[in-house]
Amino acid sequence: MSLHSPMTGAALSKTESQLAKAMQGKFIVFDGPDGAGKSTQREACDKALRSGGTEVVSCRDPGGTTIGDRIRSVLLDFDLSTMDVTCETLLFMASRAQLVHEIIAPALREGKTVLCDRFITSTCAYQGAAGFDPERVIELARFAVGDHWPDLTIIFDVDTEEGFDRIGRKPHHAGKNRQKDAGTANLFEGSQPDAMEARSLDFHRRVRNMFLEVHNYYPTPVITVDARGSVDEIHQRTVEAIIHALG
Repeated sequence: MSLHSPMTGAALSKTESQLAKAMQGKFIVFDGPDGAGKSTQREACDKALRSGGTEVVSCRDPGGTTIGDRIRSVLLDFDLSTMDVTCETLLFMASRAQLVHEIIAPALREGKTVLCDRFITSTCAYQGAAGFDPERVIELARFAVGDHWPDLTIIFDVDTEEGFDRIGRKPHHAGKNRQKDAGTANLFEGSQPDAMEARSLDFHRRVRNMFLEVHNYYPTPVITVDARGSVDEIHQRTVEAIIHALG
């Protein structure tokens, strides 16, 4: 018997049915450098799953809880140029611990599918590019999230300059008004222009490289999706990659 959309009553395609089956009850992370389109693709997968009747919980990291959003505010709303990268990393882990406790773990216990916008891989990439040992990130993450690691992490890869263009930044603007590559406000939507310019173009290139290397040491599966092209083209690649990885 075929699955049907609760909104239209139409039979779901074979691909949609495979996607729903593959992601049922799983914890999936959408990650990548600025401008890669991870949030757009998370929303597209959320919509596709819900249309087939899958119970979905979508969340973001950092934040996603009352406590986490307060930590997010510290990471977003202030000049972090003097913050030590270890302090920065621990703040991310604190927010993440609350997100797992309050949102992710309960949803998974109920058999729901969890889609998260960024997670530990972002800390590996951004704080790694700032000089923090990614292996130490993994150690801290084991303490922060326990056994609640993603079943699959999808890294959306795009050239740094193209990513800048997508979010309205110019490469020659990167790094202005800040003394060094510190602070992570540019990770977040809604950042002010001065925060968005906190890091240099070279820093963002290092971030991209860190994302491309994370599969070498990350404890759970990581796949990379080419994030060039139209939203629909990228979504098709994403669906195929998820089905291949989890199906």
